[in-house]
Amino acid sequence: MSAGMQAGNGTWMPPVYDMTRTPEEIHSYQLLGETGVGDPSVFARLAKWCPDGSAALAQCEDRTFRFLQLPAELLGITVESTLSASLPRCLPQSAPILDYAWYPAASIRNPASFCLVASIRECPVKLLDASDGRLRASYKIVDHRERHVAPHSLAFNPSVNRLYCGFEDAIEVFDVNRPGEGTRLHTTPSKKSRDGLKGIISALAFAPDMSSGLYAAGTLSPSSPTSSNIALFSEDTGEAPVMFLGADDRRGGAGYGVRASVSQLMFNPARPHLLYASFRRMDSIYCWDIRADVSRPLEVFTTAPTSTSGEERTRRPATNQRMRFDIDYGGRWLSVGDQDGGISVFDLAAQSDPGQGENAPQAQAAPRAPRATPIMQFDGHRDAVGSVGFHPLRALLLSVSGSRHFEKAGSVAGDRSGSDDEVEESGIAGASSAEPDQSPAPAVAVAVTISRERAQPVAHDTSAKLWCFERGAERAGAGRLQVPG
Repeated sequence: MSAGMQAGNGTWMPPVYDMTRTPEEIHSYQLLGETGVGDPSVFARLAKWCPDGSAALAQCEDRTFRFLQLPAELLGITVESTLSASLPRCLPQSAPILDYAWYPAASIRNPASFCLVASIRECPVKLLDASDGRLRASYKIVDHRERHVAPHSLAFNPSVNRLYCGFEDAIEVFDVNRPGEGTRLHTTPSKKSRDGLKGIISALAFAPDMSSGLYAAGTLSPSSPTSSNIALFSEDTGEAPVMFLGADDRRGGAGYGVRASVSQLMFNPARPHLLYASFRRMDSIYCWDIRADVSRPLEVFTTAPTSTSGEERTRRPATNQRMRFDIDYGGRWLSVGDQDGGISVFDLAAQSDPGQGENAPQAQAAPRAPRATPIMQFDGHRDAVGSVGFHPLRALLLSVSGSRHFEKAGSVAGDRSGSDDEVEESGIAGASSAEPDQSPAPAVAVAVTISRERAQPVAHDTSAKLWCFERGAERAGAGRLQVPG
């Protein structure tokens, strides 16, 4: 039976991943510029699968959304060629893109649901038709100066009737069926107050179970000595936080939070009581069990090299770029990229469980949360891996790469700057070629052209790659799966 297909009894089975060997690269796609050729300044910062796995959309550096051209036969789905060919290659936007989210029921087979919400700088939140990019609706956030505010994070609730948008010191809640203005939830009492969740809400994530109504929010402001920058909220209680999440400090005790900006939050799809968080300029992913003590993490997944004593080496990424991680639908595997082009995979099944529920006996607190290392690491790209994403139906992993690199002036200016250097050097050589007993030659004015153009950032690798984790027999006999209509 192919991974992701329904069993004979009608039970859906998650894809089965073969982690005993390095995955096979089955497809590579190069992002192209407006002229149809490779442009080193165009790269994807984030790519997300459509919920049914029929398409992949990338958020690019050049203010555009781009559909990644992936063959339908590799995705294991049946999509009419006319539908795939009708998708536009590029959806340009008027300003830089801050975040976007697929409509949870989006499907290429259902044009009415094939849409997404996007946050564009200094614009209302847009509900865009993914088939052609036209505007379906807008949800506006206005500040005290009557300026449009673009949120830094977007998330639908599990019931898909509300849209949550995070920005500075607040979360705006919209009724999806009623475009216009929403309800504002203040995460801190006032600007001067030290209470609550302060800073720009950079990440939002809902627990996958519809009964709890819990969601997590994180900010770009690092945790202070008195409060954490990650809090849990409930749809029923409004703006009052349910709890704050702590972290280990260097002295081995429970601290008030991680001293870094929150990059991403995500609940485990199969175990909704587990919350994962990544942070800026850190190569560790923290995990908390919200059923137990949240003042310390349950486990920390790190890609940093360790010393012979088992302690982490102090290696911190030198980039502020977000490195998005992902967890497969079965809740077993976690994958994340790094700034050197490597991709790591962690096994979540080996995770420790502190207990079952609130009545579980409390064990002696450990001095530090256990550290987990990857079970697999492989080189995927020649540049930073901005995001990875597991396919919902097959054992496939999508990765995109690219980051800003400012080259030296000589390499950017090209031949013209090289000729200028030669002119300047020849003038200096002529002035110093006089003999010691002779008078120096008169100074000769030499015109030197200095380029005042600012160096433009380039990316070393702007590719998107598809990695196959299926076993050999499953890969050879995998047929196309019917996408629910």
